Amino acid sequence: MAGGVVITGTADVGRVEAPVTFKAYLICAFAAFGGIFFGYDTGWMGGVLAMPYFISLYTGIPYDYDNARPIGVDKSAFVLPSSTQSLFTSILSCGTFFGALVGGDIADFIGRRPTIIAGCFVFSAGCIMQISSTNQEVLFVFGRLIAGGGVGFISAVVILYMSEIAPKKVRGAMVSGYQFCITIGILLANCVVYATQSRRDSGSYRIPIGVQFLWAIILGIGLFILPESPRYFVKKGKIEEAAKALAFVRGQPLESDFVKDELAEIIANNEYEMQNIPQTSYIGSWTACFKGSLSSGNSSIRRTILGTGLQMMQQLTGINFVFYFGPPFFKQLGTISNPFLISLITTLVNVLSTPISFYTIEKFGRRALLLTGATGMIISQFIVGAIGVTEGREEVHNNAAVQAMIAFICINIAFFATTWGPTAWVVVGEAFPLPIRSRGVGISTASNWFWNTIIAVITPYLVGADEANLGPKVFFLWGSLCCISLTFAYFLVPELKGLSLEQADMCMQETSPRNSAKWKPSHTFAAEMHHVEDNKGLVGNTVEEKV
Repeated sequence: MAGGVVITGTADVGRVEAPVTFKAYLICAFAAFGGIFFGYDTGWMGGVLAMPYFISLYTGIPYDYDNARPIGVDKSAFVLPSSTQSLFTSILSCGTFFGALVGGDIADFIGRRPTIIAGCFVFSAGCIMQISSTNQEVLFVFGRLIAGGGVGFISAVVILYMSEIAPKKVRGAMVSGYQFCITIGILLANCVVYATQSRRDSGSYRIPIGVQFLWAIILGIGLFILPESPRYFVKKGKIEEAAKALAFVRGQPLESDFVKDELAEIIANNEYEMQNIPQTSYIGSWTACFKGSLSSGNSSIRRTILGTGLQMMQQLTGINFVFYFGPPFFKQLGTISNPFLISLITTLVNVLSTPISFYTIEKFGRRALLLTGATGMIISQFIVGAIGVTEGREEVHNNAAVQAMIAFICINIAFFATTWGPTAWVVVGEAFPLPIRSRGVGISTASNWFWNTIIAVITPYLVGADEANLGPKVFFLWGSLCCISLTFAYFLVPELKGLSLEQADMCMQETSPRNSAKWKPSHTFAAEMHHVEDNKGLVGNTVEEKV
């Protein structure tokens, strides 16, 4: 008995799970809207960095809008310094890194849903500071940092929330919706930037920033009507609330056998993991993420390495180079007259490719997508680099070669959007047991933003004309790093397709990543706990309110 609810009996491995309802799709789709924040900010910053008004504002170089040229300097010199580009772009990722770490703690303390709402408020405060900055670099940077904290809350906890409420049969597809929303956010940002790029006033960059308030309002208000995660209630020992929340998200009556069985398994898994992952204090709950041996399937540190490593490898594919620094990079190619339009095209490829993963991630599985995607990106990026150092050089003025480079950049984006983009988030949401799930997802998301920050810091120096000036040669770097991502996926990523979060936990305990696709659950945690702790009444087929 817990929380006024008695749970009796033994769960059945062979029982058919509840059908996936339209309500479940709607709840996950709305939660995925949090990806808009991530994507939109990725998209607008790169465009703003190439805007004449913004460059003039922060460099002091006047600009002749009628003749489309700077006054007193050559066009090639009319750019923000690499150090300024690096700071403006990376500081949000820095804030998001800390926000993701803190978000996991807050999500365990007040719940998943209120944490996301709090992130909307923090994000809005940061946007106000950016809009108010005029040419005050310190205020703009500090606003980016604060907004990043809000994005960190949202990016970490949305993945946690969606993974915990999505039905197992379509969890991969639903969590992939988060990546899809990221791509939509990037597209919307590019559309807004494209529309405001030629404005001769502060609206050129303030409008793209201000639009973000709309995303905060929609997500913040909408989450007031969504349910809390039933697994959060189980973690807090509120079994009655967990039963009601689970019945709501599954679209089933409270007395349904589907609800009773799934709740029994969630409770039993939590009890089992709490015995293996003791958390005697606040510090102990953090150190629990790093306990165990690397050879043990039940090891927490193995899960943490999987989550943080996967997010690192996702960033090392170099995908955000295109979205953060697309317009400035395309300007360097020489023959492109409108880099904003090319950036919009690459973003559209990203959006249109991502929905393919909704089908393929459940049809072919997580491992297959990661291996295929990494291979495709390696080939595409090496081709871009090879063309860039031969016929695609700026001084050659070969328009056909530049078009070929753009085509293979789009192919590279398509491979990422259908594989590593969504799949990395899906696996992170599945990899951790309930006692450390919020912190594990938080640490993994923080890893994403940490490496995002590193790439945002160094890339302007790698491709900037006033620094290393690698130009297209930078794609040799991204292609080489994709080789590391391919190796990581082959040796360390398990196949968790079609498993509940509790079964995914069991799979990682009982088999190796390379053999995981063949693994099938042979028992349930509820049945196992029935033999060990039958007198506690914590397992079974029925959940009855105690009168």
